Amino acid sequence: MSNTPLPSINIDDLERISNRANSVIDRLRDQVFAPGTQKTLNVRFNVKTAAQMVGRSETLIREAENDGRLPEPSKDEKTGRRLGYSLHEINNMREIFGTLPHRKESDEALVLAIQNFKGGVGKSTLVTHLSQYLALQGYRVCVIDCDSQASTTSIFGLNPDVDIDEDEETLYPFFRHGGPQDLRYALRATYWPNLALIGANLGLYDAEYELAGRMARESGFVLDRLRAGINSIREHFDVILLDPPPALGMISLSVLRSADAILIPTPPNNVDFGSTVHFLKMMTSTLTELEKVGGEHHYKFVKILTTKMNDGKSAHVAIKRMMDAIFAGDMLQSVLKDSAEIDNATANLSTVYETSGAGTRTETHKRCRAYLDAVGREVEILMRKTWPSQTEALRSEGLL
Repeated sequence: MSNTPLPSINIDDLERISNRANSVIDRLRDQVFAPGTQKTLNVRFNVKTAAQMVGRSETLIREAENDGRLPEPSKDEKTGRRLGYSLHEINNMREIFGTLPHRKESDEALVLAIQNFKGGVGKSTLVTHLSQYLALQGYRVCVIDCDSQASTTSIFGLNPDVDIDEDEETLYPFFRHGGPQDLRYALRATYWPNLALIGANLGLYDAEYELAGRMARESGFVLDRLRAGINSIREHFDVILLDPPPALGMISLSVLRSADAILIPTPPNNVDFGSTVHFLKMMTSTLTELEKVGGEHHYKFVKILTTKMNDGKSAHVAIKRMMDAIFAGDMLQSVLKDSAEIDNATANLSTVYETSGAGTRTETHKRCRAYLDAVGREVEILMRKTWPSQTEALRSEGLL
């Protein structure tokens, strides 16, 4: 018996606390994932925006509609007004006009990991928004959720506990001994055109033990299995985004060995900056050890992105200035600033790019969208720089 005034906490007490917390999560999911509902992309684009996205004039689009090469967009039944173009229709225009930005067959799809061993740095926020930005540009995108917390999976409209089968639709079967030999089994289309997902749920955590056990039992380099799986689907995409767990575990190590490039989100505060410094140290020492048994592994680029930046906080400004000085050319020039728009969207398991209607006309939304677009453009340019076929185009655009 304890002599303190505080009662002891046993397993039953912890279970009660867990059940109460789960009931809140269940109510939130009931609201977002109502029975019989399926998340859809309701964003529409007017002809001016469509022309900018497609890279052709409004006149050419109208002419193509008039001569039947393009279907006219849907109209309101009552008013007869155009409802605008869907992203699917935008991509159809790009196909007709030859402006889809797909890589050449001679170029390899980029495998980009959004990685930091600390949680709360904006990793899943960055993965979801970056993937949707690239899909808006017309690229073929795959997102692989490697985190058992499954935040990214949830934002894409899937209830990890209900809609995702850990034995058939996550990475877990692939990591098991005798599992599938490629990742096609787990690919699923999303409501975003040209954007596929390999989802996650809590069962994926067991893969940590599975991989550890296999390393102890088997010869060969188990941590390269994920890379082999990615190579089995690579030809179908332009970019594959990896969202690993915020910890140094077997899956995170597999991601490090699989990625062609790494983007490290870092909020400008002392704790997160210190965590990123430790992450870089751990990554360097860990990769050095892994290379001894698995061979060398090189990255096409490693960049640090400032996230959750608040210009009104002097500490943020000071630390950002220090980061720019220390990391210099290793920083992205764009900054993902702290925004209520992102917080509000995330609270509804959505993204800023999925906002439609009046919500897109506020100054707050426009500023946030500008920050996200700037990050997306910079990453897109880095991606294109990894493709030899893009050298001349980049040079003509003044980007080389």
